[in-house]
Amino acid sequence: MNFSLSRTLISLLLAAAPLVSAQAQEKVLNLYSARHYQTDEALYNGFTQQTGITIKRIEGKEDELLERIRNEGANSPADVLLTVDAARLAAAHEMGLFAPLRSPLLEARIPAHLRTGDWFSFSIRARVIIYAKGAVKPEELQTYSDLANPRLKGKVCSRSGSHPYNLSLMASIIAHQGEAKAEEWARGVVANFARPPKGGDTDQIRAVAAGECAVALSNTYYLARLMRSDKPEDRQTMERIVIVWPDQKDSGAHINVSGGGVLKNAPHREAAVKFLEYLASDGAQRYFADGNNEWPVVAGVKVSNPALEALGKFKADTLPVGSLAMYRAKAQMIFDRAGYR
Repeated sequence: MNFSLSRTLISLLLAAAPLVSAQAQEKVLNLYSARHYQTDEALYNGFTQQTGITIKRIEGKEDELLERIRNEGANSPADVLLTVDAARLAAAHEMGLFAPLRSPLLEARIPAHLRTGDWFSFSIRARVIIYAKGAVKPEELQTYSDLANPRLKGKVCSRSGSHPYNLSLMASIIAHQGEAKAEEWARGVVANFARPPKGGDTDQIRAVAAGECAVALSNTYYLARLMRSDKPEDRQTMERIVIVWPDQKDSGAHINVSGGGVLKNAPHREAAVKFLEYLASDGAQRYFADGNNEWPVVAGVKVSNPALEALGKFKADTLPVGSLAMYRAKAQMIFDRAGYR
């Protein structure tokens, strides 16, 4: 090979390098996920089968993942962050981790109140009230406000007020009623505690069923999981409690979301956008419902989940998820002042 031909070949190879690199990038997606569900494997496999893009996943606790992404900075390999609850998604936004995203497909399929300029909700869970059968008159427990009524003194169980599920609920109360009313509510609930807050939502459900307390809050995801369980003790737990959809004559039941966004330093942005758009597809939305006991965010998606069907129809609060983010810090301050720890 003469020198001139060699130079020409090298030039052609160098010119093609960016194209080869771009094509290689499109075939990989680095996902940081705080969704710790084995059933999500089917969801991710569906994306790879449709697109040929391989998902490389790192799972961890929410706060650890946020800190890791921030510490990695411009060199972060992460393309997408998925996590549960608006409070956690808001924290990622406040840390400047997400990149703004305009997607006509996402904007068309996901209702406006369930998305922001840089993160999107893909599934819904409602925060409901539960009580032990015979322990409370149904008419006495129809709203979140009723949890602060003195007649429930010594009857309420709860997980920590610093947990994002409760922070999101408090943020919604602030948005609807103002800070003064929200703090009055928090102090009333604290006065009604049967014991100091501890455990997760499933622990609250079991505590109510066991008679440790009469009333608690839970996300529907945990209730549906127990309803679908094959364990006799789980079925017995559900037989002992009543589920209340709060505030059905007013703003509706507070909802929590699972969602995510494209990260600011994503090295595979095109693949990241494709993945988020895939999560809004009918197939993925059905998976969230049938595989993991969460409601779809996309209207009209037909699901087949006996637990969700048994929970029935309900009026959901349509407060924008951005508002929940706005009041997250105030929610924590109110809980701290009220002793809801």
